[in-house]
Amino acid sequence: MAMSYTPEVQGTGFKARVQRIGGHLAGMVMPNIGAFIAWGLITALFIPTGWLPNEDLAKLVDPMIFSLLPILIGYTGGRIVHGQRGAVVGAVATVGMIVGADIPMFLGAMIMGPAAAYLIKLFDGLVRDRIRPGFEMLVDNFSAGIVGGGMALLGVWLIGPVVARLSDWAGAGVDWLIGQNLLPVASVLVEPAKVLFLNNAINHGVLSPLAVAQAQETGKSILFMIESNPGPGLGLLLAFFLFGPRSLRPSVPAAGIIHFLGGIHEIYFPYVLMKPRLILATIAGGAAGVATFMVTGAGLVATPSPGSIFAYAAVTPRGGWFGMVLGVLIATVVSFVVASALLGFGRLNGEPETDEAAETDRATDADETTADGSVRAGAPAPAGAEDRDRESSPAVARSAGAES
Repeated sequence: MAMSYTPEVQGTGFKARVQRIGGHLAGMVMPNIGAFIAWGLITALFIPTGWLPNEDLAKLVDPMIFSLLPILIGYTGGRIVHGQRGAVVGAVATVGMIVGADIPMFLGAMIMGPAAAYLIKLFDGLVRDRIRPGFEMLVDNFSAGIVGGGMALLGVWLIGPVVARLSDWAGAGVDWLIGQNLLPVASVLVEPAKVLFLNNAINHGVLSPLAVAQAQETGKSILFMIESNPGPGLGLLLAFFLFGPRSLRPSVPAAGIIHFLGGIHEIYFPYVLMKPRLILATIAGGAAGVATFMVTGAGLVATPSPGSIFAYAAVTPRGGWFGMVLGVLIATVVSFVVASALLGFGRLNGEPETDEAAETDRATDADETTADGSVRAGAPAPAGAEDRDRESSPAVARSAGAES
C-alpha cells in the first residue's frame, strides 16, 4: 500500500488530506525505484556524454523514460486503488497519456492510473451480485477493456495535451528563473511541498521531464538536483541529533543513514512536521545548494533515484564531481546552522537545559550520612532523630533530675 512508504497520517484536516495524497503519490513511485535506477545507470553509462558511450545500448534510454517508467507508475497507481484489475486498467490508460504528449508522462501516469482504476472500481460496485453465473469472466474482461480503452482515448485527446501544456508552463517558469539567476528561489516552493510528501510528484512529475529534455540537449541538467539534494535533510537531522529533544535523539542516526545513504527523504519529514519552523532550515539549505550548483556549473545526466549520495555519484558526468560534492556539502552546513539556531542550540525544546540541577536537588534531599555517623549538611534528619536529640539535650536532662 502507498502509506507503507510514509508515516501513518492522523486526523481529517486539510494537512492530513494533503499528506495522504502525497503518501499515495510516493506509493506509486517507490515500488518502481529499481526501474528508475536501471534507467539512470544505463543513461549515465551509455549516452554520448556518459562514462562508456555506446550508440546501440543508448537506444534503451528513450523507451524506458517515455514508455516503461510511466506505464509502471500507472500500473502501480491502479493497483493501489483497485488491485490487479485496477493495475491493468491503469496501465492501459497510461499508454494514452504517453501517445498524447511528447514528454515523459510521470505526472500524467500519476493522474490517469488511479483515475481509471477508480472508474472500474465503481463499475464493479454497481454490477456486484447482478451478474448471472457463468458470465463473470466475460463481464470482467470486457468491462476492463472498455474502461481502459476509453481512458486511453481520453488521455490522447484531452489529459495528455493538458498535462503537456502544464509542463510547458512550468518549464517556462524554470527557464525564467534560470535566466534571472533566481533558480535558488525554487526551494521556497519545493522544500515545503516535500515535507507534505509531495516530493515524488514534484521531482518525477514536474522537474524530471524538464530535466530530461535539458539533458538531451546539453548532456546534463541542474534540474535533477533541485529536489533530490540530500544535503538539506542531512543538515537538519544533524541539528536534531545535537540540539533536538532528548527523547528523539536516539532515532536520528538511523534516520540520517536511511536518508543520506539510502536516499529515502521521507524519513526526515516527520521531524520537520514536529517543529514546523525548521522548514526554514531546509529552504535555506536547498537554496544554498542550488546556488552552489549554478556557480560551479554542476548537473546530473539522469534522475538520482533514490536521492542518496550513491545515486548522485552514479549519475554525475565526468568532470562534475567537484560541483556536486560542494553543493551537497554547503547545503548540509547551511541547513545545520539554521536548524541549530531555530532549535535554540538545545534551549527551546521545552526540556531542562541540563539534568545536573535536578540531580543536585535529589542529592541534597537524599538521606545521606557521613563516615562518622553524623547527618550531612542539607540532608533531612532521619526518622526519630528529632526525638533522640530532644531526649539527650541538657535541658531535658535537668528536668528529669528535678523530677527525680
